[in-house]
Amino acid sequence: MSIADLLWRVPSVQMAWRNLGRNHVRTALATLGIVIGVVAIASLGIAGVALQQQATSDLGGLSAEVTVTPGEDAEEEGITDDQVGDIRSLAPASTVVPQKSNLTTLTARNGDERRVRVTGVTNANALYNLTTGPAPERLQAGALVSNATARTLGLEPGDPVEYDGRLYRIEGLIASTEGLGGGRNELVLPPSALSTQEYYDSVTIFIADDRTARGLTNDLETRFNEGDEEVVSVRNFADVEEQVGSFFRTLNLALLGIGSISLVVASVAILNVMLMSTIERRGEIGVLRAVGIRRGEILRMILAEALFLGVVGGVVGAAVSVGVGLLLFYFLTDNALLVLEWRSFQYVFYGFGFAVFASGISGLYPAWKAATDRPVEALRG
Repeated sequence: MSIADLLWRVPSVQMAWRNLGRNHVRTALATLGIVIGVVAIASLGIAGVALQQQATSDLGGLSAEVTVTPGEDAEEEGITDDQVGDIRSLAPASTVVPQKSNLTTLTARNGDERRVRVTGVTNANALYNLTTGPAPERLQAGALVSNATARTLGLEPGDPVEYDGRLYRIEGLIASTEGLGGGRNELVLPPSALSTQEYYDSVTIFIADDRTARGLTNDLETRFNEGDEEVVSVRNFADVEEQVGSFFRTLNLALLGIGSISLVVASVAILNVMLMSTIERRGEIGVLRAVGIRRGEILRMILAEALFLGVVGGVVGAAVSVGVGLLLFYFLTDNALLVLEWRSFQYVFYGFGFAVFASGISGLYPAWKAATDRPVEALRG
């Protein structure tokens, strides 16, 4: 026999369920308040998790990147070949991509011009995604152009672009940049195109082993920077990712607080409903007391009514919240089923638990008032 069957054998529980059905409109309105409160708590919590998931996924690739640029105390005007070699020795299992950069102006056939950032890199595949096919692992002769620049200037794959008096044929269009330095308007060329620049402007390291970005950052600073000198500047996004996570945790707490206000309002509504119900049924409760029903039974009956409102409203609110969460995760992360993971689904339990707790608290005073009312005075009305 289940717990529900045992509870249903209790007379006070049966009477509580029957009493709620006597005034459908009032019961429905009180339950609706609980539903709104549960949806507010659960949906806001799930929305915070969905936003955090989206932000974390956007920063996921950057958290495994380290960028090295010349520091304030660098003896040269950039990163030297020897320094690139030292970086490779410190990160032997990682992908090290040195880059040269410059600015130029591209001109379209109709005379339109666009100022673009020029990047000289060999391993373009590590930094860029193309709209058609993968970026070349060894860019030696052709060029890559960002989609925005290509649309503005009417350029297509196969068209020539000129830089420093030489023509380069476009091999692909950049859909997005995954490195730290990728710009919106960009022209990517082989390093030989920028041969007049002796040094590299930056080096991006994609960590592929078990090392962390912080660990590699410390090793690089220990190797190149002595004391207070900053020969190279080393950056990573691991701290940013942690700060983002901390921000969203705080945001979730704030959202839960806002959503809880709705349940507090719903609790006041339940308190009002139970008080009105108790007053209207004062004579009936007096008869029950007169025929031998004990105070404890009256107390349990009124509390059961309040808890029924909380449970029914909590179940409906939880179901609606899951539906809202499916939509939120679908539009924000393209994976609706992430709502079923504990870090998001827990807010459904929080909303349901708070609804039952708040309903029980709201029913305490009306239950106490009904149970302690003297039968003679109750019969008099």
